[in-house]
Amino acid sequence: MESSRKKNSAVQGASVQQARDASSSADSKAAPSRLHSFIVRAGFGIAYAAIFIACLLLGVVPTAAFVAVMSWFCCFEFYRMMRLDGKVPNEILGLTAAVLFPLSALGESVLLTATLFILILSVGMWYLYSPRTRIADVAVTIFGPLYTGFMLSAIVLTRASIPGLAGALLSIGICASLWVSDSFAYMVGSRFGKHKMAPKISPNKTWEGFAGSIGGSLIIWFILYATGFYKLNIPMTLLCGVAVAILGVFGDLIESRIKRGVGVKDSGNLIPGHGGMLDRSDSLIFGCITAHLILTIGGIL
Repeated sequence: MESSRKKNSAVQGASVQQARDASSSADSKAAPSRLHSFIVRAGFGIAYAAIFIACLLLGVVPTAAFVAVMSWFCCFEFYRMMRLDGKVPNEILGLTAAVLFPLSALGESVLLTATLFILILSVGMWYLYSPRTRIADVAVTIFGPLYTGFMLSAIVLTRASIPGLAGALLSIGICASLWVSDSFAYMVGSRFGKHKMAPKISPNKTWEGFAGSIGGSLIIWFILYATGFYKLNIPMTLLCGVAVAILGVFGDLIESRIKRGVGVKDSGNLIPGHGGMLDRSDSLIFGCITAHLILTIGGIL
């Protein structure tokens, strides 16, 4: 009897040791894996930002070309998610419009209006002559390029509003305020986040992280103010910093709501470590047009 107990104890001890060894092995494997994921994410994030900034520095035409490519991928990923939800968008019309919106921003504002009119007219004709097309398909087809290409056209409009290096730096600053805002939201939220912001839509977002995002945005906007290149005053700087951060988070939540509605984690896998182009651009979609409108109404542009 005593021998049996000793044997069982030895077996249990060996099992515990094996479990510890397995856990230690898993931890040792997980650490390099996390490091590799971080390196991949950081590397592709830096490459994306570098290409974007280079286009902004090179001029309005390279900026429009880059934003047009961004818009195509964003709209394509949006349509792919809508197909998972049973919608059947007209991708030819929608993707064409998504590309044309940023390119139209190179000219007079009437070109943007004309592009919108042609999109709605074309989709209307498709609806009339396609008996199986539902109104939901029409709505999704039109919303896709408006949500992506039209909204992102604000980047081109802002870059074109002020010639030379000053225009490039302002456009870079607006985008940087959103990138830094995202980073601050993550850092503050992961360290201090306790109060969930939208648990059913984006469980990891907290009000503490939201406050951090505003702080990050304000830092960049006060740097823009300090350059003296623009007619920014302190109230305008505060307004831009806060509003851009808020609308950037709103854009993030909108995309999270879309993804949760169709049951996907990422909009795509175009950018390793980041997901799809829409995942990378969700805050820019609402943040950049917010900055453009405030600066235009305020007489800066």
